[in-house]
Amino acid sequence: MKKFAKKAVVVLFVVMIAGMMFTGCSKKTSDTIKIGGIFPLSGSVAVYGTECRNGVEMAINEINAAGGVNGKMLELIAEDDEGSPEKSVNAYKKLVTKDNCSIIIGSLTSGCTAAISSLAQAQKVLLIAPAATQTDITEAGDYVFRACFIDPFQGTVGGKFALEDLGAKNAAVLYDVQNDYSIGLYENFKIAFEQGGGKVVAAESYSTGDKDFNAQLTKIKTTNPDVVYLPDYYGTVALIAKQLRAQGINAPIVGADGWDGIIDNAGDEVLNGFYSNHYAADSTDGKVVTFVNSYKGKYGSTPVSFAALGYDCVYLLRDAMGTAKSADSTTLKDQLMKTNGAYVTGNLTFDAKRNPVKSAVMLEIVKQDGKLAPVYKTTVNP
Repeated sequence: MKKFAKKAVVVLFVVMIAGMMFTGCSKKTSDTIKIGGIFPLSGSVAVYGTECRNGVEMAINEINAAGGVNGKMLELIAEDDEGSPEKSVNAYKKLVTKDNCSIIIGSLTSGCTAAISSLAQAQKVLLIAPAATQTDITEAGDYVFRACFIDPFQGTVGGKFALEDLGAKNAAVLYDVQNDYSIGLYENFKIAFEQGGGKVVAAESYSTGDKDFNAQLTKIKTTNPDVVYLPDYYGTVALIAKQLRAQGINAPIVGADGWDGIIDNAGDEVLNGFYSNHYAADSTDGKVVTFVNSYKGKYGSTPVSFAALGYDCVYLLRDAMGTAKSADSTTLKDQLMKTNGAYVTGNLTFDAKRNPVKSAVMLEIVKQDGKLAPVYKTTVNP
């Protein structure tokens, strides 16, 4: 009996400890809403990922300081995909299987986001892409949203701006033939520019990773274009712009949101440069002013659009969770479709394919106090 009693006590003790552990885990889970984040925090576009994560973290901190959502705190679990689609998949699987995240913000580039969108749809994981502008991203299904406008709109904005604001008649384009983002922008720029009466007099291409563009620029120079469209990310654009100006091509250069961050990675060669973007940091809109001042106070720099888009992703989720009184991914995706509100990157609703309907701005790169700065030029509505 004594031996049996001792065993019973041991069993009871183990059961009690297990119960306490289970209750603790359950309590932690019930008090916290996990949000996965996939960002390129290292690699060639790390500036994008770092800014976006900063925006996400800042929003979460603000929301938690105000009491959270439905009494629960938000928790970000961030992973670095280095801008690699393969690593995006690994990060996604880790967040879903190990961390039990059913809501993910990310990734940043279109290729990385496309690599995980079908997985998210199949597993009913709510995926919000802050900056993946490639058209077919959301076609994976109704669990996939984005906070940014899409490439056709950006390309169209660039073409209209070149025609109407710069007065260009002849345009040259230099694009990355291996990058869907670059190709999509080029194709839609060409359509808009030529439909408006302009002519694309040169369309030269290169491959991802190329450093020397002089051969293509020599051909472009012979066409004497009024504007040169450069649809690529800031690192490549900075290299092209330097070689372009060195060849004596002084025409305005125009690009898209991939230019964000270029002022910290280029010199005066990008002056007379313009690019479409998701918001203007020098806007006088109250939400923008508050966001920019808070970001500067926390991180010591002016936030680029990726920070604003990440920030908006969290507030979109906050608003949907608050209205639906739930963090369930299926409930949230239905609630997100009813979004109609003002955010840092503009007044936003979603179309049938879960793409946001909102304006774009054109920014001009100028010199202010001896430093390059992007300033608001004009707004283009959808």
